[in-house]
Amino acid sequence: MDLLDILGKINGVLWGTPSLILLFGTGLFLTVILRGLQFRKLIYAFKLGFTREKEEDAKAEGDVSNFKALMTALAATIGNGNIAGVATAITVGGPGAIFWMWIVGLLGMATKYAEALLAMKFRVKNDKGEYSGGPMYYVEKGLGPKWKFLALAFALFGAFAALGIGNSVQSNTIASVMDKSFGIGNLTTGIVLAVLTTLIIFGGIQRISTVAGFFVPMMAFLYIGGALVIIALNIDQVIPAFSLIFEYAFSPIAATGGFIGVAVTEAIRSGVSRGIFSNEAGLGTAALIAGNARADHPVKQALVAMTGTFIVTIIVCTMTGLVLLITGFWDPTGGLLSGVTHDPGLDGGALTSAAFASSLGFVGEYIVAFSVIFFGFSTIVGWYVYGEKCFEYLFGTKVTSLYRAVYVFACGLGAVANLTVVWAFADMANALMMIPNLVALILLYKVIVSETNDYFDNHYKMTEMKKAS
Repeated sequence: MDLLDILGKINGVLWGTPSLILLFGTGLFLTVILRGLQFRKLIYAFKLGFTREKEEDAKAEGDVSNFKALMTALAATIGNGNIAGVATAITVGGPGAIFWMWIVGLLGMATKYAEALLAMKFRVKNDKGEYSGGPMYYVEKGLGPKWKFLALAFALFGAFAALGIGNSVQSNTIASVMDKSFGIGNLTTGIVLAVLTTLIIFGGIQRISTVAGFFVPMMAFLYIGGALVIIALNIDQVIPAFSLIFEYAFSPIAATGGFIGVAVTEAIRSGVSRGIFSNEAGLGTAALIAGNARADHPVKQALVAMTGTFIVTIIVCTMTGLVLLITGFWDPTGGLLSGVTHDPGLDGGALTSAAFASSLGFVGEYIVAFSVIFFGFSTIVGWYVYGEKCFEYLFGTKVTSLYRAVYVFACGLGAVANLTVVWAFADMANALMMIPNLVALILLYKVIVSETNDYFDNHYKMTEMKKAS
């Protein structure tokens, strides 16, 4: 048995039913104890994140604004999982997988809220004068020294995961697209990516957040804009597409033609697992940047952070899903909405690219190509913050320059390497980050509720009274 087989068996256990239940259950538990906060305060949360920084927050301690913290988190989260991951979820689990992606996303908003709140509550200032927060700090400071082994485990696997799924596999995907779409060799792409990554990450959190604030809106406009054009051109298929989503979320799909059929359990499993990979709720990654935000109360940044899960899952993933359904590219036989057939060998990002091209021609193909490039590069930059915070917790700030050098090298190497084993190891590292984080969220639920009540019973009411007067 080789290393890949061993990692495959480990991942089968780590990402099996118990882990998915833990993720789903934590989101449901937090939703209940917070009385559906993510639904009740969603509009208010968007206002906090996308309006001009308030005076009290500008004077608060922290390194970046709420908006830049959100953009940095989105840079790392909106990635190729939203393009390739959704396509995989639908081809494996059928249209019903999208419904279960929505469910895990909506519940995941409560999880992301809790992560960011605790990151702000228990953050520390390092010897460079910057703030550091994340699961390792709220595990150690919130649960006590006896739980430090969980904090160390999270930091260790977070630092490795950043090198893999947040870096090497992204540069590899970008290199593949550059080669196929523009004829640029993998080595050239790797060198360019390494240079650009160096220029950005050696500028620290301020430069990273500034770049994220530029890249994220641009790439979102490009990709979502293209998807909306396709939806508008096929507007008569939108309602039938939603009907397929709801119908096959609870009913199996019979095997017909080239489609092998899908059970409801497979739709649930595929939707939940791909949804988690798309929005990262529960992995604790967003908490690693939330601790740098400027806000006069932890709940403010927590509310802003949870909007990221809504944007990624409910907006971006839904756009991809609808395009695949209305063009018939989720099923080799042409799907249930159109008679268009396609190469049954297509999957992942290639399938999404073909779906865009079927309506928009070469323009659609290039929209997906550039989206993969922008999404992938922003993920590399955003995940560096995560990896550095984890490495800093383990070894201190004096050797973070070493991690930066390793990160840049991994970026260049990833463009020319075979990353099958790296993918498998990154999947394992993600799961091993997730478990200590979710344990901490459950055990610290009283702190989450207490801070939430304090904000809405005191700070929020005072703000509303000032507005009224």
